[in-house]
Amino acid sequence: MVDTTKNTQIYATWGRKMAKPVNPNVAGKMIAKAKRPLLVVGSEIVDNGQLIEKVVAIAKKGIPVAATGHSITALIDKDIGAKYINVHSLGHFLGDKNWGGLDGQGPYDTVIFLGHKKYYLDQVLAGLKNFTDLKNLAIERHFMQNATLSFGNLKPEVHLEALDELIENI
Repeated sequence: MVDTTKNTQIYATWGRKMAKPVNPNVAGKMIAKAKRPLLVVGSEIVDNGQLIEKVVAIAKKGIPVAATGHSITALIDKDIGAKYINVHSLGHFLGDKNWGGLDGQGPYDTVIFLGHKKYYLDQVLAGLKNFTDLKNLAIERHFMQNATLSFGNLKPEVHLEALDELIENI
C-alpha cells in the first residue's frame, strides 16, 4: 500500500479549513461510493503518457471526464467522452445547485482533480471549499490544501503507484 498522507508541507494557507491527507485505497472507495463523481483533468497530463493511461483507466470505471486547458488534445481520440470546459468556469458552475452538469444529468457530489498546476487549481479549490458543499479530492502529485482530501507531495513514480492503487479500489 502506498502511503500518500506524508509530506503535506504547504507554503501558504488560505482560511481555517485545510485538506486532510488521504491514502489511495480510501480515495478509490470514496469515488466508488459517490453518486455523481466528476474527474477534472488539467493540461499537465498532455506530455505524460502514463498519466493519460491513468485518466483513461479511471474513465473506463464510469467516471465522466471534464478536460480543462489543452488536456482535451490528449483525450480526444481515447473514446472516453471527455468534455472540454475552462476550469474557472467549471468552478463557477459547480457552485450552482441547479446546474445540469456536463451531461445534463444534474449536479455532481464529488469532484476529483488530476493534472493541474498547483497555483492555478488552488484558486478554484478555494472557491469550492468556501462556497459549496462538494467533496473535492485532489489526486495530484502535490498536496492541495484547499481540497477536501488530497494526496501529499509525491515523487513521480510514487504518484503513479498511488494512482494504480486508487484505480484498483474504484
